[in-house]
Formats: sequence, C-alpha cells, structure tokens
Amino acid sequence: MVAITIGSAARIAVHRGIRMPSRRRFLTGAAAAPVALAATSACEAGDETQRALDNKQASAVPAVQSPSGRLNFVVILADDLGYGELGSYGQKLIQTPRLDALAADGLRFTDAYAAAPVCAPSRCSLLTGLHSGHATVRENPWGPGGQGALTDRDFTFAEALRTLGYRTGAIGKWGFGPEAPDQPSHPNSRGFEEFYGYLTHHHAHDYFPEYLWHNGTREEIPDNKGGAREVYAPDLIEERALSFIDAHRDEPFLLYLAPTVPHAPSQDPDAGEYADRPWTGPNKRHAAQVTSFDTLVGRVTDRLTERGIAGRTVVLVTSDNGPHEEGGTDPELFDGNGPLRGIKRNLYEGGIRVPFIAWSPRHIPSGTTDRPTPLTDLLPTLADLAGAPAPTDVDGLSLAPLLRGRANAARHDSLYFYRNHAGVTPRSDAADQGRGRRLAEALRRGDLKAVRFAPGQNRRVPDGQWEVELYDLARDPGEQRDLAAARPAQADALMKLMRESWVPTYRRTPFGITLEVTGQGPEFTVTATLANGSARPWNAPRLTLDAPSGWKLRALAPVTAAHLNAGEHLTTRWQVTRAQVSTGTTLVCRGTAHHGEDEVAYTATVTATGSRT
Repeated sequence: MVAITIGSAARIAVHRGIRMPSRRRFLTGAAAAPVALAATSACEAGDETQRALDNKQASAVPAVQSPSGRLNFVVILADDLGYGELGSYGQKLIQTPRLDALAADGLRFTDAYAAAPVCAPSRCSLLTGLHSGHATVRENPWGPGGQGALTDRDFTFAEALRTLGYRTGAIGKWGFGPEAPDQPSHPNSRGFEEFYGYLTHHHAHDYFPEYLWHNGTREEIPDNKGGAREVYAPDLIEERALSFIDAHRDEPFLLYLAPTVPHAPSQDPDAGEYADRPWTGPNKRHAAQVTSFDTLVGRVTDRLTERGIAGRTVVLVTSDNGPHEEGGTDPELFDGNGPLRGIKRNLYEGGIRVPFIAWSPRHIPSGTTDRPTPLTDLLPTLADLAGAPAPTDVDGLSLAPLLRGRANAARHDSLYFYRNHAGVTPRSDAADQGRGRRLAEALRRGDLKAVRFAPGQNRRVPDGQWEVELYDLARDPGEQRDLAAARPAQADALMKLMRESWVPTYRRTPFGITLEVTGQGPEFTVTATLANGSARPWNAPRLTLDAPSGWKLRALAPVTAAHLNAGEHLTTRWQVTRAQVSTGTTLVCRGTAHHGEDEVAYTATVTATGSRT
C-alpha cells in the first residue's frame, strides 16, 4: 500500500540554512539615516479633491538595481505600537529619533489601518491581502477555535516573491499554530525559506523564552531555563535579521521582521533614559521597548546603508493594532492613540489606525499621504514592485504608483473590519461603553465610518438587533459625535456593505499549483494544475514532475501550452510506477511560465510512504 500526502500548493522545494552569530551578543550603536526626496499625497475614492499635506512634489529617482535588477524589501511589524507612540505621529514623552527620520525622509501615512484590532487576524490579513471578513484567521486564539492556523489555500506575499527567486525570511513573531514543523501553517510552507522566532501566539508573550524555532528545529536557550532571564529574545531576533541581510545582500530578498515589542509584559533589560522618570515600572519599561524598536529599525537601515544596498531596498514599518494597557502600562500617560478613540481591541480608530512609514532613499519620494490604506495592500504592492504575479481575488490594492511618486494610486471603495474577541481590558471596554465582549464590525467609506455591535457573539442576528453608530472622520476623527440617528440612510448603506463583506468561507480563485493523487499501491496517478489567477496572461506554461531514479513517469496529457490567459489553467496527469520499495520518497512538481519578461516558478510536493503490495 502507498500512502500519499500533499505538500503546500505553492511550496518552494529549496531551503538553505544560514549560520548565525552567537545568541548572547547584545548589539550597540546607531547612525544617521540617509535622506530621501519630495512629496506626494492621495485620498479615498469618492473624494473629488486630493489634499496634499506637503506642497513639494517630484518624481522619484530610479532605484539602484541589484544584479538581478530587482528591489529588496524589508517589512517591519511592531506588536501593539499605537498610532501616537512615535514622535512623527505626535508622541512627546518617548524618544523615536530613527523612525522620525524615516518618516521625514520617506512617505508617512496618516490613515493607515491594521486589518483587525488584535494580533492574529491582523497578521493573517497583512500576509495574505484578505480583510477580516475573508481571511482564514479572523480571531485571536483564545476563543473556541483555539490557535488560528494558515492553510494550503493561503497565499502570502513571500510566496508571491519566491516565484521570482527572492530569498525570503521571517524573523520574530509568526503567531500561528500549530507549534510543529512540516505543516501548512509553518512559515517554511508559506513562502519563507528562512524562519527564526516564535511560532505560536502565546509563546511570543515570553521575552525570555527557553527556546525559539529555527525553521523546523526547536533551538533551546539553556540560559533561560527554569525561569532565568539571561537572554532577551529581541536581541536574538535583531541578530538574525542583520545576519539575513548580510547573507543575501547580493541577491534580491524579502525580510519580514516582526519583533514582539512593545507587547506586554513590559520587560526590557534596561529602562535606559526613562529610569529616572516619575512613572511606574511598567510605563518606564514600555517606553524603553518603544525606543528599542526605534533602535532596531535604525540598525536595520544602517546595515542596508553599510552594505551599499539601501538605494535598492524598500523598507515598510507599521504595527498590527493599537496600543495596549496590559501589565500595568497606561496608554493615556503616553497619549498612545493620539487624537483617536479607543485602543487595542476596539474598532474605533485608536484600535485599528496605525503608524505606517515607507522609506527608500532612491526610490520613494518624501511626504505625507492621507489615502486610507489598509495593510492588506502589502501583498499586491510588493508583488507589483517586484514584478511578480499576484492573485486577483485579494482585497488589497497596490500602492506601487504612490510609492513611485505618482498621486493616483488605486483607492478602496470601502474598508471593512471585524472583531470577535471575548477578552477585554478596562480602557478598551470603556471605549466600547461596556460592549467589549460583543461581536463588532466597522466599515469606512470615504470620510464616513460606521461601527456596529451585535447583542452577543452571533453575527447572524437581524440588523435591527445591532447597535449602530456613524461618524464623519473628516470633522470628527476622535469619533465623539454619533450621526446614526441624524443620517439613518447613510448608516443603513454602510451596514449593508458590512453584511456583504463577511462570508463564512471565502472561495479563492485558483492560483499557482495544485496536486491531486488517485490510486494506491505501486502504480498511481498524479494530476497537476497550473492556474493563472493573476490579471495578466502567462506565456509558455509548462508542468514537470520529478521522481526518484528508476521510477517510471508517463504523461497522460500535454505538459505545455502556448499561453494561459487570466483565469485559465493547464492541467496534466502522469501515471507513476514505483521501481522498488521505498519510504518517504518525495516527488516534486514544478510549474513555470513567462510573466512579461520574467519566468515565474511554482513548486509543490507529493510524498509517497508505505510499503509496496
């Protein structure tokens, strides 16, 4: 009998290890950030005017090209960093000089949005480009569903860039389970050939962990055993990130860097410049964590500059949701949400609007934009800038024109947000007026935003049982004046859009490779499909299947075609005959095509185990 298991539908077969420096080393030093150029601005769909917040405007200088002619990308995601916790967004008490310099030299977004007010759904949407009404993971892992996991149906921005041969790394907090290698939710299965950090959501709450994961291997940290606090995980994450840049400086790369700061608990080896402030210990440590995140970003940009690749690298810095108040941290002391209402867990602006800075000294013009920008835009943006195909069924839109210095980037008709999270904190529940444990939705269209609360956690209750509020963000960014009673038709229209935005299971358009195996025993059939789910035609598509020496493969259908238009697919079948008894033998299916001038490649695996009968 031969048992067949199917690997990731877009898994890349080649993984290369990277030798990293000692985990005990603590890093020091910072340098000034390079300077960029001029300004652009864009607004939401439906607005007839574009409000330029900086009067200067110029075309971006073309980026210095890598040997492959491609840009590098560094996506840095803070954990619970509030909209108002950076100096460039109004912070007065916490020092963030490196990020403020990036905001001045790059493009600062005033209306950027995390996809959810808590971690796991926000990160799933960021990686996959699907909002929280369509994404696989829509809740934090404390509910009845347990730890959220990605699936073979999920396609990340790393998978998009791997098709062009990018070296890809995820370092820091992954946040999805299970805590095991060789499964669809593991970063290695979702396009990241190099992973170091925390796999699950709960484990990432430990700043002095007894182990971290390197790809599929659990690496012990003996000095933290038994509750000892000798090795600070953010230092290990920084070391790996800088080493990844060093290792791949001569080839195109994507680094997804997700440190756990400033998430609770507020732990930092040194309160630093805040040690003498008249604040509580948690507040001093929280401020130190925000500043340490600032320092980390500075060290990354310094390393890019030192290696001579800053001019061909795009750096994007943002957060997964609003500021927290766990562990004794007081967001009101720091005005962590700026002028906005609510914090982490709220669907008011303070819970979902986040800082977002785009920087590249020779690629992105400097300025400020008020275009409402969800982080679901990252997948199509990175694919667009790299020249890779992207799925057309994502909710994000490419920011590439805006980052290239043009004002007219595509705009969203509306932005949808969903929350079903039973846990509350005092301030978040107060912002929700005691409704923090209820299921809630929000939707922004133009300057109007509706927030509505179900009577409990059942989304299927009739609209009449929901409590709905309506705000004009242009006149009332703090969401203090509810207009629902005065504008019932507008509130109803936004509620209708909310109903349409959430579906129990989101049907994906086929994209990349899928495999199907029929038959058991020494002879079986492998069916492969290469699907063009992008917007552009592919030329010269080809499917190949590699088997061990001595195995027999016979194609039962054509393996090539002249082209695949958008929405079309190439399907072929092979009859596979095993030559001898073997265990754990892997067959690799590869689909290639020409996307414009580039060849893209998608890879999937089939593993045959068991004994021949």
